[in-house]
Amino acid sequence: MNVEITCATARDEGEWRSLWASYLAYYNIDLKPEITARTWGRILDDLSPLTARLARIEGEMVGFALHQNHASTWVAADDCYLEDLFVADTARGRGIGRALIDDLIAIARAKGWQRLYWHTDAGNTRARKLYDSYVETDGHIRYRLEL
Repeated sequence: MNVEITCATARDEGEWRSLWASYLAYYNIDLKPEITARTWGRILDDLSPLTARLARIEGEMVGFALHQNHASTWVAADDCYLEDLFVADTARGRGIGRALIDDLIAIARAKGWQRLYWHTDAGNTRARKLYDSYVETDGHIRYRLEL
């Protein structure tokens, strides 16, 4: 199996939206269409820190990693936040998630970023098995205040 990982381009929108809808369904989230449109717009905006890496097998998009780098108050260089990682049901268990994370690690190292971090749902045992193979949880608990 050959996984190709590339940056998102305008021609990827339809396939990405399909995967995005599956990702939202997995978490039972219903976003307004304008939020999805804005997210896609940010991904394509060169001035936005939000970037999408897309995984394909034989030309079919099977996964994505949405991430952004930002300044840190804890280290001298930037951090990379992996905000959303998703692999289509049909491609799970084939190393796509690992390939996307490894791709981000390589990008972060090449750009001199110091850390890569992410969050996941405590009950997402399949993803946590992958994540635990990289690093143990640091024990932080996320708090989110809607404004």
